[in-house]
Amino acid sequence: MIDRSAPRGVLPAAEPRGVQTVPAAALPVRARTGRLLVLATVFVCAACGLVYELELLALGSYLIGDSVTQASVVLSVMVFAMGVGSLLAKHLRARPAFGFGAIEAALALLGGFSAMALYASFAWLGESRPALVGFSFAIGVLIGAEIPLLMVLIQRIRRQDAGGAVADLFAADYVGALVGGLAFPFLLLPMVGQLTGALLTGTVNAVAGGGLVLWLFRCDLSRRCRWLLIAANATVLAVLACATLLADDFERIARTAVYGGEVRVAVQTGVQELVLTGPATGSPRSLDLYLDGRLRVSGYDEYRYHEALVHPAMTGPHARVLVLGGGDGLAAREVLRYRDVASVTVVELDPGVVRLARTDPMLSVLNGRAYEDPRLAVVTEDAFRWLRGPAARARFDVIVSDLPDPGITPSTKLYSQEFYGLAARALNPGGRLAVHAGPLTTRPRTYWTVDATLRAAGLLTTPYSAGGRLSGFAAGPDRTAGATGSPTQDWGYVLAAREKVPELRVDRDTPALRAVSTRSLQDSARDIARTRPAGLPPSTLPHPRYS
Repeated sequence: MIDRSAPRGVLPAAEPRGVQTVPAAALPVRARTGRLLVLATVFVCAACGLVYELELLALGSYLIGDSVTQASVVLSVMVFAMGVGSLLAKHLRARPAFGFGAIEAALALLGGFSAMALYASFAWLGESRPALVGFSFAIGVLIGAEIPLLMVLIQRIRRQDAGGAVADLFAADYVGALVGGLAFPFLLLPMVGQLTGALLTGTVNAVAGGGLVLWLFRCDLSRRCRWLLIAANATVLAVLACATLLADDFERIARTAVYGGEVRVAVQTGVQELVLTGPATGSPRSLDLYLDGRLRVSGYDEYRYHEALVHPAMTGPHARVLVLGGGDGLAAREVLRYRDVASVTVVELDPGVVRLARTDPMLSVLNGRAYEDPRLAVVTEDAFRWLRGPAARARFDVIVSDLPDPGITPSTKLYSQEFYGLAARALNPGGRLAVHAGPLTTRPRTYWTVDATLRAAGLLTTPYSAGGRLSGFAAGPDRTAGATGSPTQDWGYVLAAREKVPELRVDRDTPALRAVSTRSLQDSARDIARTRPAGLPPSTLPHPRYS
């Protein structure tokens, strides 16, 4: 007897020995409509799965740092786990509808809470890497189990050759992944943030997976299985809804655990998270500015860092000065102390930092209201791109590179040989380049790689350092990094020039300084010179060497 369910012109293939025939499903709609509903569910679930993956990548990079390492960990663990999930799905083929419904409920719960769990682990335990690996594996297992079960379900609607079914499923899966990948950075992240975005994605996942099974394949479910899935999905949706309503409160409590009790400003810009702590009035020494969880400015002793960075480079001609980074206005404050400075150009990627430095009463006092000085101009652009563009054809007497540590992966290109080549090109004859090169004591190889990279770009260098407060990731109130009396470290710098090795000194006409002097600079350079390793290769764009 001819199988009427086979496509026209195609004879049904004989079933291999030992392989069960998949029985046809009793559907409330026509087979064609049912098949489209399954493919639509594949599309939605794939989009949700990729959002979970991107949430883990983004939050892992933000909390732990080094985006390359975190991306490698998340992707490799998830791909491995997907293989494990595909194997485990074989045990659910006897009840594919129930198995798929249970997997989607678990995936919605785990994926929806993944961002919140990672942030909680970081806030209260101080370590989120185990949670990152655990959620990556668990979510990967559940995602890997989806396609095998969907393959069985779609074959129950209409028998077709395995190749065609796989092609249809993966086409819907890949298109859904595209939509999820675009929705995360352009829709979810800017509109609702990482925590609420993950919870809303879990809600969509639960509705799509549970709706498909409980309506389209309801005849495949026993009464007990149907009520189990209804209870599971209702519980998941209720928990996700409650968590969404409480997400803002949770974020405030967790932020207090991370930064202490005086969080005054917390803003997620298009580039990073800005957190400003300390009272709104009083001494600016109590102010702390965190960028993506890292202490960037400490009002307690930021002057040590900025005086040591700026003033050695200002010895000599300094009419035109370029500050790369430094949107907080603190490096510009030191530059503008020289009355014979004609112009200062600040190139800052994040306009939110500049806006905060202009408008916050404490931060504007700390930076000496530098942005009110008519000599200062701001360019909102990536420093690498700006130096390559036509605007950088102007030449500068001094360039101050006030950028995040080179060990932070997004900053690596700003410490490359190519970047320093562009900076050298923008220097006037006799001009100087001052570079913040990271901590010398804790990451000496990174520091000396900056020096080697500058020399590879054709610049002559003089390394030096200055003592200051321990900076880095924020920690909880019991382990606050950088409280008064906390451990100190030396900030590492390199002063570079094209024509001759730059001499470390402070000009006699320099306004009164609190932290640096010619003697202290030269003493630090002499001590550091003894620790220079030989043969370190430079860091380039195709071969970054910072860790």
